[in-house]
Amino acid sequence: MANSEFDIIKSQIAEHQRVVAAAAERIELLGQIADRIIACFEAGGKLYLLGNGGSAADAQHIAAELVGRFKHDRKALPAIALTTDTSILTAVTNDIGGEHSFARQVEALVTDRDIVWALSVSGRSPNVIRAMEAAKAIGAFRIGFTGRSGTQLMELCDLCFQTDHDTSDRVQETHQLAYHLICDRIERRYVE
Repeated sequence: MANSEFDIIKSQIAEHQRVVAAAAERIELLGQIADRIIACFEAGGKLYLLGNGGSAADAQHIAAELVGRFKHDRKALPAIALTTDTSILTAVTNDIGGEHSFARQVEALVTDRDIVWALSVSGRSPNVIRAMEAAKAIGAFRIGFTGRSGTQLMELCDLCFQTDHDTSDRVQETHQLAYHLICDRIERRYVE
């Protein structure tokens, strides 16, 4: 590998470290998110997660950590990724429009006891925005994870974690760290 390639990688690692350091300033927010999810579970509510592309994978990852286990054996927690039912996603996209792919699921499943957690790097994906509007109309609590320019999503959320970057790699790396910290705090509540 040429020295210029090493320099590119080195600068990417430095930028990752800068973004993570900025996220460390938002630890209190991550605690608030975890505590709100715990309160939801203890009140009999469920957590619904959604996102597109890599954020869809993150939604499924979070649900898996909570339904299965993160680091410790404990009871299963009610987390559902709205990204997994291909029949619903494709039928709604084909019959109604892709911008409704998550909103229809929110309308069908979510109650005012539940939380809807949307992950979107840009914070302006039409299907994510419509889902959060539907969640707001129902009275569900809304959590967002987005990038620096994700103000459209942030405005629809009760709590929103914004990464200090706009490229998908840095944003999603930081989101993964943040949601692992949230999952850890939630899980510790159920193993103590």
